[in-house]
Amino acid sequence: MRVVRTIAQLRAELSGCPPVALVPTMGNLHDGHLSLVRLARQHAGAVVASIFVNRLQFLPHEDFAEYPRTFERDCELLAATGCDIVFAPTEAEIYPEPQDYKVAPPPALADILEGVVRPGFFTGVCTVVLKLFNLVQPATAIFGKKDYQQRLVVHKMVRQLALPIEIIAAETVREETGLARSSRNSYLSDAQHVEAARLHVVLQEAVDEIRAGSREWAALERRALVALSAHGWRPDYVAVRKRADLSVPCADAPLVILAAAKLGRTRLIDNIEI
Repeated sequence: MRVVRTIAQLRAELSGCPPVALVPTMGNLHDGHLSLVRLARQHAGAVVASIFVNRLQFLPHEDFAEYPRTFERDCELLAATGCDIVFAPTEAEIYPEPQDYKVAPPPALADILEGVVRPGFFTGVCTVVLKLFNLVQPATAIFGKKDYQQRLVVHKMVRQLALPIEIIAAETVREETGLARSSRNSYLSDAQHVEAARLHVVLQEAVDEIRAGSREWAALERRALVALSAHGWRPDYVAVRKRADLSVPCADAPLVILAAAKLGRTRLIDNIEI
């Protein structure tokens, strides 16, 4: 496995390379990330994983400075999982000048749910992802379903900009309790880690009601919010939406239920497709 720090080095490494699958990450890797690398290996001749903590997708009060950076451990995990190239640029390499040109996804998709709580987040995501796509020029890119809205935003960007990239969705990797693997799980205390499994439990209870025939979306969402709040969570949202565009269901269609909530200082997200 080669570790590449500059754009020039990356282009030299990729010259003559077989079709590439890209796994974009911000580091502090866990089993969920590694599952993306294993899936990427099935779809391309070479796997590139990027490690870059993207300032553009953090709000001023968020944890950009504190975000866990575990580069040496990340590289050991990637090498053991079959990654070929780690692209780990500095901020100056990716943004050598102020990034005035940005990719603004449509408000109907980007200014709901996560976009309400984290305004501008998806502009930061799309801008850095498009730049990574331009640099790596992958045939495929792997995104996890845990970040459901993010994956949908990126998929639609690729389609509308006619990029020759297949976006592959990877299933969420969970602990035995049902808690979705996340880099931010490392912020949780031992007691909070046990409690954190409740997020998935509450979503699953709502899913069970929907599968039993309930179509009272607002009532389902309220019950889930109350159940979380009663145990010390500070929910941002619980929402039943259409999978295709995250709009409010108005007829039978494939659905997803999504949630985001803070437990202590840790903000967790999760979803279940229905």
